Amino acid sequence: MTPDPLDHWGRDRSIDGLRVGALLAVVSGHWLVTAVVVDDYGMSVDSPLRRLPSLAPLTWALQALAPLFCAAGFAAARSLQKRPGWRPWLVTRAGALLAATGTLVAFWSVLLGVLLLGGLPLASLQTIGKLVVSPLWFLAVLAVLSAAWPALDGLDRQLRGYAVLPPAAVVGLDDLARYGGLPIPDPVLSVLAPAALVCAWAVPFLFGIRLARGGGPRRVGGLAMLLTGLGALAALIMVAGYPAGAVGVTGETRSNLGPPSLLVLALAAVQLGLFVLVRPRRAAGPPGRILAVLNAVALPVFLWHQNALLLLVIAAAELLPVEGLVGVPDSPSWVLLRLAWFLVLAVVLYGLVRLMATPLAGEGDSAVRPIRRQG
Repeated sequence: MTPDPLDHWGRDRSIDGLRVGALLAVVSGHWLVTAVVVDDYGMSVDSPLRRLPSLAPLTWALQALAPLFCAAGFAAARSLQKRPGWRPWLVTRAGALLAATGTLVAFWSVLLGVLLLGGLPLASLQTIGKLVVSPLWFLAVLAVLSAAWPALDGLDRQLRGYAVLPPAAVVGLDDLARYGGLPIPDPVLSVLAPAALVCAWAVPFLFGIRLARGGGPRRVGGLAMLLTGLGALAALIMVAGYPAGAVGVTGETRSNLGPPSLLVLALAAVQLGLFVLVRPRRAAGPPGRILAVLNAVALPVFLWHQNALLLLVIAAAELLPVEGLVGVPDSPSWVLLRLAWFLVLAVVLYGLVRLMATPLAGEGDSAVRPIRRQG
């Protein structure tokens, strides 16, 4: 059921909850599967998913990028309803992203320089650098989708709920070319991969646009999305031979995220179908205090969560190697120990957000006020 029109607060609490829930899942997933091994050659990246493949189903819950893109599409549509003018909106949005990422890049440029002077091996610096920039692809795709707003807006107005089919077809075509033996010239294939990357995330982005405009499936449609997605997941894994994990695994040659495969779209159908099923009929109104603050700091939390892990890993590698922070993730005990570190990681992340992103979060009630003004 589509919620009632928004009240004067201009918020949809279900979308706020979706964004926060997805963000917490992504953060937890990165903290859990990112393992840094320290040996005589320096630091290298490993993953418990490579050594404990039975953990793959966990990624179906922790890889929650589709809900994040859905929330982004919803917010974009609502913002442009209130402030007509795509170009000024895009400039403001791009400026906020660049400012936030600029702080991150400046911080690590200085820190990596200090570590280099301190004698940290070059291989370790490369490993750290890759982990720092790895989450930024999400913002790059989000920027491309924002720049493509006129096309996405037109697609939604013309096709409504069926607007997700053309980009989904591009992902399917890329899968056929890569894994199904469909003959496609190499120059076309080189363009198809980045196109599939954008189109895969355009699907939930368009779904969010439709929800913002009062459309989207009702509960029966949400149930159909959920069941269809589950059936597609089972068929792709058990029949078509797709990897079971919804994220890339260190050392594996094939990934469902690089570029996104049809399994990613099937998982998106499951996650967003479940969201439609549990979404309250009346979702408008002021968000709760915790929900408001977490939405206000969603961008800095996403940018800095991997860095909280890296800072602890570097400290552990230099001072005292601690199981669960460093070490080979080859046993369930390593996973349990990493989970035990989550509280410490959360405290470090809180400190980073407060220190590096105070202007974004504001002080006191200012963390809530910006949310009340934006759609």
